[in-house]
Amino acid sequence: MSPGMPADPIRVLTIDDHPALREGVAAMIAPEPDIVLVGEAADGAEGLAAFRSLRPDVTLVDLQMPVMGGVEAIEAMRQEARNARIIVFTTYEGDVQAAEALRAGAAAYLLKSSLRRELLTTIRSVHAGRRHIPPHIAQEIAFHAADDPLSERELEVLRLVAGGHANKEIAWRLELSEDTVKGHMKSIFAKLDVGDRTQAVTVALRRGIIEL
Repeated sequence: MSPGMPADPIRVLTIDDHPALREGVAAMIAPEPDIVLVGEAADGAEGLAAFRSLRPDVTLVDLQMPVMGGVEAIEAMRQEARNARIIVFTTYEGDVQAAEALRAGAAAYLLKSSLRRELLTTIRSVHAGRRHIPPHIAQEIAFHAADDPLSERELEVLRLVAGGHANKEIAWRLELSEDTVKGHMKSIFAKLDVGDRTQAVTVALRRGIIEL
């Protein structure tokens, strides 16, 4: 072993369904003497299998993936290894998605737009037992911590609103009365602190409460 070479480099597994992004991460890690990429996977299920066989020190997990999503994969990894150190990397800045990932057991939340600046320092930081959450997302999580979450039925209604459906059609699709749908809309407006349907959809998308 050459002088100065760390005895035990940080072993990293990348789980993301975009090959170009996995290649980018590999290229960033390659020159680093203290970090080594030990595996890659294209979805959550494949990633969980790789996690089991490789037992990496740090795992990078995308949130939106086919077969098994990021949050489900994180929960499964943490059930198998309570000390698993996991970094979520995502394009989504929503506080609801971030809070869900952190509750599942992620130690860090990293936006893909900041990968070039922050990936390597975040890997080292998480490996050392620290956490990383972008300040503006941490602020949003704190700001909304006491909010009443939308119920499953309210989420169903809001997704249909986002799809351009009127109350009458939503009522028909969900087998509800139109008055019941209106009641759900009123509750949604109050919980999201908005005044109309367009605002409700905009806020819900921005915060990661629903996805299109």
